[in-house]
Amino acid sequence: MTLPASPAHLEGQIRQARPTLWFNPDLSRQAPTSSTAHDPTRLDLSDTLAAAARLGRFAGLLADLFPELRASTGAIESDLVATPRLQAALGLSREHGELWVKTDHSLPVAGSIKARGGFHEVLQHAEALALQAGLVDIGSDYRVLGHGAARALFAQHQVAVGSTGNLGMSIGVMASALGFKAVVHMSADAKAWKRDRLRQRGVEVVEHLGDYEKAVAAGRAQAAGNPLCHFVDDERSESLLLGYSAAALPLQAQLREQGRVVDAEHPLFVYLPCGVGGAPAGIAFGLRERLGPHVHCFFAEPVQSPCFLLQMVAPSGKHPSVYELGLSNQTEADGLAVPRASLLAAALMRQRLSGVFTVTDDTLFEHLVLALDHADLRIEPSAAAGFSGPGRLLGSTAGQAWLAQQGLLEHLPNSTHIVWTTGGLLLPEMDYSRCVQRGRLGLGQGQLQAGRSVRATQPA
Repeated sequence: MTLPASPAHLEGQIRQARPTLWFNPDLSRQAPTSSTAHDPTRLDLSDTLAAAARLGRFAGLLADLFPELRASTGAIESDLVATPRLQAALGLSREHGELWVKTDHSLPVAGSIKARGGFHEVLQHAEALALQAGLVDIGSDYRVLGHGAARALFAQHQVAVGSTGNLGMSIGVMASALGFKAVVHMSADAKAWKRDRLRQRGVEVVEHLGDYEKAVAAGRAQAAGNPLCHFVDDERSESLLLGYSAAALPLQAQLREQGRVVDAEHPLFVYLPCGVGGAPAGIAFGLRERLGPHVHCFFAEPVQSPCFLLQMVAPSGKHPSVYELGLSNQTEADGLAVPRASLLAAALMRQRLSGVFTVTDDTLFEHLVLALDHADLRIEPSAAAGFSGPGRLLGSTAGQAWLAQQGLLEHLPNSTHIVWTTGGLLLPEMDYSRCVQRGRLGLGQGQLQAGRSVRATQPA
């Protein structure tokens, strides 16, 4: 396969699995209109607000179902934290702005960013069934859906999903908690501990020898034959995407609380790990709709699985796979091991995404350790993908040229850089210790302080 819409050197870098930085030539300084061919979804801010309102209606029930959510009264939210020591460790000058981390790796219950979109889709399906059955109306106390007639109703229905791990965790946990029959189709690269944890929750796990794409296809085929099965389609679901987009509202409030302004003179740069694209596209969509064109979102992908980058540079009408460029789709960042991007997400990002960069697995492990040692963040490899972004943007000739073209260079001292971490809270200690050991070896630290650092950041 060739990529006629891209320069030859870009295709060469992708084929050779070399770290790549690409800027979107279709980026719009204004919000795309829903009537354009670039944005056929017709989604807008009202859809994000509706998703946020739905999550709010279920907050009381969520607090009843999950002890982890009682302190937040059912809100699914993570902290925004300043990381000056990590910024220094990454070699980022304060003259280029401040580095913050949005800690979705610590989201309760599901332990990953997928708690946002995954929970939202299951809750939207449950709400539709309950409304149709007359069990609630929009003004009701939704806590009644946690028992009695509602659980009997949900028990007649199945919720299924295809996943490499984290989405399956969020869908399986939420569906099972509400009383649905939950089925997760998991690809061969899904971690064993994620399969085990789902089964402990009473979720049926169907293992497939193929990759993410094959697991999704199998789940989709099964659901098609069962009228009482709702299939959560990560490649095509607007509900998932809008659940992720709701993160823009609390982030706006957190930025305001921290005195971080977002406008022409105070740009915001956000770096998001990307697999099939639904989660980062949803967040980027919400941020652009809520905060405007002064938000610049960059997606981070493994060098062997740059499916979103391929989709963004592919000719119109094409849906390329990483295998077509001779890539293996093998990466320790299991949640990012996806051969083809979501066409829905790509269409939504056509004029909203600033760029994409790719990262090696070795760098993921090294940044995992830096996040541990300099910010006390306990993350899994895929969640470390975004930490390469600021350095690639600010420290490369191509990045400097793009910043100048966008009129951003003079405003860098006032800028905010947010790396969005996506998973790791539930990672077993033995698996995490291996990640830390590999990262320390890559940094030339050997076993130095590995035991102390790991133990110091064990989740409660």
